[in-house]
Amino acid sequence: MEIPTDDEIRALHEKHAPTPEAFERVHTHCRIVCAIAEQLLDRLPRPVDRALVRAGCLLHDIGVYRLYDAAGRLDGTNYIRHGVLGEELLRKEGLPEVFCRFCSHHTGTGLTRDDVVRQHLPLPIADYLAETDEERLVMYADKFHSKSTPPVFKTPATFARQVLRYGEEKVEAFDVLRAEFGDPDLAPLSADFGDAIT
Repeated sequence: MEIPTDDEIRALHEKHAPTPEAFERVHTHCRIVCAIAEQLLDRLPRPVDRALVRAGCLLHDIGVYRLYDAAGRLDGTNYIRHGVLGEELLRKEGLPEVFCRFCSHHTGTGLTRDDVVRQHLPLPIADYLAETDEERLVMYADKFHSKSTPPVFKTPATFARQVLRYGEEKVEAFDVLRAEFGDPDLAPLSADFGDAIT
């Protein structure tokens, strides 16, 4: 399997970003998630495909571009769809399924078929769960940075409080990921990228 290079991935972002501001917001977030994942990779007791993790991090939110209108406004109401939209986008670009799954299988701590039905989510009824070590690491690293306005880093406690609204089982799933991958050191990343830690 050929893994796309950073330059090839950046070109995909540039191709699909509707505005320079959208590109800056989404691509920078993907780079931050990549930096978090690479920090955590060094602590894993088992081998993980580092190049695949890097590509997955850099691609995981590319579907967000499809939620911007012509004026550059983000459709927050349908934000939950950004993963499946990214999967569709990458599939149309001819990328293998392994890359498409990073888009559709990174939301929260994983979405189940039951979540989709119970919460009336505007998604095809299916499980959207990270399965491989690489998918789980990309999903986990994503929890520590938000593209909010302004963008911020999230501590584990902050994310746990936020995900609690979806059920105690989501906090438990996050705790399992924390035990598996550890906590990132957000301070140097905050200094590098200029986003506050909440």
